[in-house]
Amino acid sequence: MAGRLLSIGECMVELMQAEGGLMRKSFAGDTFNTAYYARQYLPADWHVDYFSAIGVDRISDEMRAFIAGHGIGTQTIAGIEGRSPGLYMIHLDKGERSFSYWRSVSAAKLLAHDGDRLRAAIEASDIIVFSGITLAILPAEDVETLLSELRRAKAAEKRVVFDPNIRPRLWDDADYMRATITEGARAATLVMPSLDDETTHFGDASLEDTIARYRALGVDGLAVKDGSKGATLVFGDRRSHVPSAEVETIVDTTSAGDSFNGAFLAHLAVQDNPETAARFAADVAAAVIQHHGALVAKDKLPKG
Repeated sequence: MAGRLLSIGECMVELMQAEGGLMRKSFAGDTFNTAYYARQYLPADWHVDYFSAIGVDRISDEMRAFIAGHGIGTQTIAGIEGRSPGLYMIHLDKGERSFSYWRSVSAAKLLAHDGDRLRAAIEASDIIVFSGITLAILPAEDVETLLSELRRAKAAEKRVVFDPNIRPRLWDDADYMRATITEGARAATLVMPSLDDETTHFGDASLEDTIARYRALGVDGLAVKDGSKGATLVFGDRRSHVPSAEVETIVDTTSAGDSFNGAFLAHLAVQDNPETAARFAADVAAAVIQHHGALVAKDKLPKG
């Protein structure tokens, strides 16, 4: 059955390591990466759209063309005068990554400024994806605009998917960060957190604490990612654990969680089986971390 997935957030200019000490330019960002991997595995009659804002300059034109070139709809991307996309650089140390960011004039910070545009895009979609980074970059009043529309979507029984993806350097205040992440989860039907983030920033002593906290917010579905230990799934009264796929050599862990999310959502949309979706997503994430950069070409990924 055909449908539409809408991913909401910030796509940035990505600079990554290349041979000879050079840098290679691409475009990426957590919710865009999720849309990219979902597009690889959803049937052709499914639409995948990206909701964001960019500038009206040359690099913004390149970004829009890049997104469209990967089969993702750009009609929900606004162009804003005087703004431009953010930029980040990946630093690698034995496969683990860290980042430097330049995003002070990022147009994506204004993505939810037009509430009517936001509502129309969400109402036209069946699956809506957003993240803690989406919330972190927005002004407080626009956070409420976005969450209000997501709550409406949840009430309309759409699948609203939230990855907390906690990045404390994006938040001015830790208490506000935790409160906003909590409200993001409350607006979702499926939350896909990283256990390490939850224990670090919410003080959860165990996996059980994380599950209980999110279930208390009215979240029906959970896919708690725990790196090499796999993922724990809780859907209604059904609980299971899926191990991670084995990887001999880790090259770059950038987009490990995003690729898992995208592959999981695509499989779940078609098969409606969380366990097989998670096993497949684990295989995809394992393939992704064996290559450089956030977006790995389809011919290097497991077949759908």
